[in-house]
Amino acid sequence: MKDNHYILLTIDVEDWFQVENFKQCIPFSSWPSCELRVEQNTHRLLDLFDAFEQKKYLQNPVNPVRPSTNKIKATFFILGWIAERLSHLVREIHDRGHEVASHGFYHDLCNKQSREDLKKDLTDSKKLLEDIIGNRVYGYRAPSFAINYDILKIIEDSGYLYDSSYNSFALHGRYGKLSIDGYPKKGIALPINQSTQSTNKLNQPINPKNFYELPISNLKLGGLTFPLGGGGYFRIIPNLLFKYGVKSILKKENAYMFFMHPWEIDPDQPKVKDAFLTYKFRHYVNLKNTKTKLIKLIKKFEHCRFITCNQYLQELNN
Repeated sequence: MKDNHYILLTIDVEDWFQVENFKQCIPFSSWPSCELRVEQNTHRLLDLFDAFEQKKYLQNPVNPVRPSTNKIKATFFILGWIAERLSHLVREIHDRGHEVASHGFYHDLCNKQSREDLKKDLTDSKKLLEDIIGNRVYGYRAPSFAINYDILKIIEDSGYLYDSSYNSFALHGRYGKLSIDGYPKKGIALPINQSTQSTNKLNQPINPKNFYELPISNLKLGGLTFPLGGGGYFRIIPNLLFKYGVKSILKKENAYMFFMHPWEIDPDQPKVKDAFLTYKFRHYVNLKNTKTKLIKLIKKFEHCRFITCNQYLQELNN
């Protein structure tokens, strides 16, 4: 495997009580009374990434690995509700060299909002984050990956350079549906504001005036799609199978997009007893092992470059 392969670690910064599966049990009005645990969990991820840069996790006397000279940089898609209360955390993420991007304001599903409400959600969250870090915010990720072409147009019109909300795993009921077959792409970047007729060259450079989709990475075998992007799938699928899938994706596309949430490394978070059994399983399964699995995943692919979504788009232009 070549050293020019890219891994895009992305973190959806929301807290344990804000997930879509618990909305029936934890209404928005109760959010202010819930225990905020996102700051300590985000710090744990930031420190983990820094530890790799300092080679702490790359030294194993039993099975030595080649030291990495790469920095681990990730993209943090931050909920506006969180940013309002923890602006210092947003600044710290930025100051530690990671990308700050938007996850919307209130974790409302894009396809459940009016056009006007969605535009306000997109622009308000973007402005808030930009005011906090004093820099432009380029990226957006929709809660529960609930997007379609009309929504992507609104995201583009709201001033974003890219969206990272398309998840091709069709068996999840909330995920949006896009037909991207036939779209020209470079790596995993799709210039979705251009028709296939006007972009018939597969190796066109990234144009900063264009709008791009950076999809979640899944493994396609034949006519089947296996969910390899992260989240609950990462916690459920055995390490060896997951690493094999990532290796296959990198071999095909030279880039792999991974997502997770800070609450996924927090086995001590409060338990929501009244949620549906399937929702509780999906939320709590293997939380105690997530951090260790993440460390092993990074170690396995430490020869790759771990960069932010915006950095990836800019590198494709070089």
